[in-house]
Amino acid sequence: MATKVKILVVGVGNMGRSHALAYHTMDGFEIVGLVSPSIKTRELPDELAGYPKFTDYDAALADAKPDAVSINTYPDSYADLALKAFDADCHVFMEKPIATNAADAEKIVGAARAKNKKLVVGYILRVHPAWQEFIRQAQGLGKPLVMRMNLNQQSKGEAWGWHRNLMESLTPLVDCGVHYVDVMCQMTGAKPVRVHGIGAKLSADTKMQNYGHLHVEFDDGSVGWYEAGWGPMMSEVAFFVKDVVGPKGHVSIVPKTGSDAASSDNIDSHTQTNSLLVHSAELDDNDNFVNEDTWISMADEPGHDDLCYREQEVFYKAITEGTDLSEHMDSAVNSLKIVLAADESIKLGEVVHMS
Repeated sequence: MATKVKILVVGVGNMGRSHALAYHTMDGFEIVGLVSPSIKTRELPDELAGYPKFTDYDAALADAKPDAVSINTYPDSYADLALKAFDADCHVFMEKPIATNAADAEKIVGAARAKNKKLVVGYILRVHPAWQEFIRQAQGLGKPLVMRMNLNQQSKGEAWGWHRNLMESLTPLVDCGVHYVDVMCQMTGAKPVRVHGIGAKLSADTKMQNYGHLHVEFDDGSVGWYEAGWGPMMSEVAFFVKDVVGPKGHVSIVPKTGSDAASSDNIDSHTQTNSLLVHSAELDDNDNFVNEDTWISMADEPGHDDLCYREQEVFYKAITEGTDLSEHMDSAVNSLKIVLAADESIKLGEVVHMS
């Protein structure tokens, strides 16, 4: 294959546009087409305006002959698009979650392996230096861990529109939850054994429940909860909780407050950490703390588009250097199974035991 990786970008909405800008900027990629049913009327950044545009995916695959495909559409289309890309001997980058059900997720990973092609799923926190530090600090807190996380979004306007569209195929608990249960799995290095979910439908405008809460127990005794809600009714109070407690203390992401704080539907706020607060539980003979709390500044952390660029660096390196992505792919399937188990628990009204 030539030094330049010819990439076809499918979907040019929020995430697709960011990834396309990364490909445009990187020397290693050559964009050979942008695909969207509405591509002829969609407003694009000046940097992307000159690339070939397609309304039909099959035609784009045939005409553009890409080496790789970047999939950034709605999750219920992922499996079909990815499997067609592998059939065309392409590597695949796809946004999370990898699929809307476990069977399709396993088909996608199986096809990547059968075709010996690279598959990178958009777990953006895996390339975020502050989140990797958060995980590293949590891993030093001993076992078991108690992990508390949420991401509630008070959405309106355009954001409420694409949230409603997403809920045609997935609940917020599944769509966003894969990120944070993946973080929990990295922190514990353990297997999930039991999952419990609860949920509520707070809007007549959505097909699915727009609020959910999951609890997961791991085989090392660690436990975690995750909460996600979308819509104009959601609270801006405590919408971003990222807190881990262990026998040796705790580590927490402490976001900005006051006038500089980002609103919950601001996509940059979903990855920002700002600072980490690290607390040691060590006591002296008088049961007073030995160590003062430590603040780790993340003021220079990368923004959303920078993180998308880093994801594409991972993708390019995997293609050109043959990086083993086995753990990455297996983790994408594992985290999806956990959040799907929470959805199943909500439907059944009982705890789901993981096999």
